[in-house]
Amino acid sequence: MHPALSGLWPALLHPFAENGSLDTARAIAHAQAMLEAGCHGVTLFGTTGEGVAFTLSERMALLDAMLQAGVRADQIVLTISAVALGDAIALGRHGIENGVQRQMLMPPFYFRQPREAGVVQAVSDVVQGIGHEDVRLVLYHFPAISSAGFSHAAIAELVRRHPQQVVGVKDSSGDLQHSLGLAQTFPQLSILVGAEPQVAEVMRAGGAGSICGLANLAPRLMQRVVSQPGQVSKEDEQLMAQMLAMLGLLPGMPFVSVYKTMLAAQSGDDAWLRVRAPLSPLEPAEEQAVRQACRAMGESFHNA
Repeated sequence: MHPALSGLWPALLHPFAENGSLDTARAIAHAQAMLEAGCHGVTLFGTTGEGVAFTLSERMALLDAMLQAGVRADQIVLTISAVALGDAIALGRHGIENGVQRQMLMPPFYFRQPREAGVVQAVSDVVQGIGHEDVRLVLYHFPAISSAGFSHAAIAELVRRHPQQVVGVKDSSGDLQHSLGLAQTFPQLSILVGAEPQVAEVMRAGGAGSICGLANLAPRLMQRVVSQPGQVSKEDEQLMAQMLAMLGLLPGMPFVSVYKTMLAAQSGDDAWLRVRAPLSPLEPAEEQAVRQACRAMGESFHNA
């Protein structure tokens, strides 16, 4: 197991109240449910959680509320991705001040294809700006969202500059060979996979676990995969495939809205249908298709 970060850390969906504000009580309850289901911790404000749609004050307030509710600092990965590097630094400092050492950062995503030197410098500026030796930073590789990723050379340079602070990579590329390459090239880093069907194989090659969206719906399933990556059952593989298939039932459905619709169906709480613009809820035909697929799975969907 990797000492910096190992196991299952769901990329939490975040709920909204009717007025569009962050629903703190539901968010805390959802985080606690993930921990009770056996997850090692939770990840706040990632892509699945619509993270960059929240203001700094919203993100800081939810972290404070989570800690006050009893979620431990060492059970949280705090995503500090932000448009302005100063905002990422402020989020990182607030996390460290509250004992949250594990933090995740996406490369700059507001310019198209920045040069690698600029990506490296941006991350380095954030680490130096937070200015604390206890930061444990996970590089968030998701080029489909950010347009820029972390090459092997960039990762190696950031580890050289900040050997204590840069501890892992969260790979959301969906490319199995890329994830395997990270695990093989950087055995000292915690390589966490976002693509659920690839988690076990990457862990067998030295990966550390997963930060993923499906864990919001299937924490027990994903915990079984992470705890025994060499012995994933055919039944669990099939269950995972059935649940992930809902993301593509109809073309063009935003995955966050699908996951929230699935969680609404699973929990019986339609408050989970709310998203923040520019995302939008599923159209009625899309929602109906997802709910029908959930019902067709029966108890296996509710017990995952």
